Amino acid sequence: MAGFRQARFFCYFCFVRFLIIQTAFLGDVILATPVASELRRLYPDAQIDVLVRKGNEGVLAHHVSISHVYTFNKKEGKLAEMRRLIRQFRKEKYDEIINLHRFGSSGLITFLSPAKRKAGFDKNPFSFCYHHKVKHEIGNGVHEVERNLQLITEHGALKRVRPTVFPGEADYKAVESLVQTPFFCLAPASIWFTKQLPKASWIKLAQQLKVNGTVYLVGGPTDHALCEEIRLEAGLPENSNLAGKLSLLQSCALFSRAQRCYVNDSGPMHMASAVNAPTTAFFCSTIPAFGFGPLADDSEIRELNEPLYCRPCGLHGYKACPEGHFKCGNGIQL
Repeated sequence: MAGFRQARFFCYFCFVRFLIIQTAFLGDVILATPVASELRRLYPDAQIDVLVRKGNEGVLAHHVSISHVYTFNKKEGKLAEMRRLIRQFRKEKYDEIINLHRFGSSGLITFLSPAKRKAGFDKNPFSFCYHHKVKHEIGNGVHEVERNLQLITEHGALKRVRPTVFPGEADYKAVESLVQTPFFCLAPASIWFTKQLPKASWIKLAQQLKVNGTVYLVGGPTDHALCEEIRLEAGLPENSNLAGKLSLLQSCALFSRAQRCYVNDSGPMHMASAVNAPTTAFFCSTIPAFGFGPLADDSEIRELNEPLYCRPCGLHGYKACPEGHFKCGNGIQL
């Protein structure tokens, strides 16, 4: 420990390079930003690079703590991509790689990259190469942000830091016409069906909210059909469906001006946290104790108020309710 503290002291007077790896989903990338923020606070002149899955890089544009974002295209030529990245990272000669991802591809990249120091979670199959290894436990109430920051506690990192993203001037300008009157944002979709509040509940919520302001339905291109069904049945104007029409940071810019954002336990929840937007998060098949809840100053969680024998049914959820009743979603009170 003493030797590492001396190294940290030395780094205040030299150029130091960090690489943060998080090649999982969008929400995981956003929850990785506190690591970058803390490293920037501790080492103001450092090079802090990030590796993410291709498609998630847009949310990190303009981030004040990040020097460069690399992308990993897992869908096309995965092995060739890994070789390319390993060659790149060998050239960079990082002082430390911090691998937040818990699976083999990122572990192999870390293992074959000649960084002076490597940190990561014990669940990664290549964790034997880590100089600093942290046990990753889910279900004990510790937030994922806190788990991630444990990997840099030896640097003096704080225990909990809110995630951040930074929409640019162009992102705010793109949504300028949408924020002239009070409005609410609803993000009704998720990759996993059992993480989604049922469509009927979103319709009811939209009908309740439209009395007090404009209601916007937000999501990606694949969410457009669901949002359109909700829009039509809730009686919302045609321009209410913004799914597929905004970039990630434009959506974040919109969230930041909303009266409130209503989200599932999914990526948009973390986007709302990252701009500190008032947030109501619905937890269906998953539970807050997993450590992925909202972190905005004004945030609340709504879930089934009574124990359910089958909840939680898994960390990520399923394409359909394994029991066929979906009580964990249908029973949530708005």
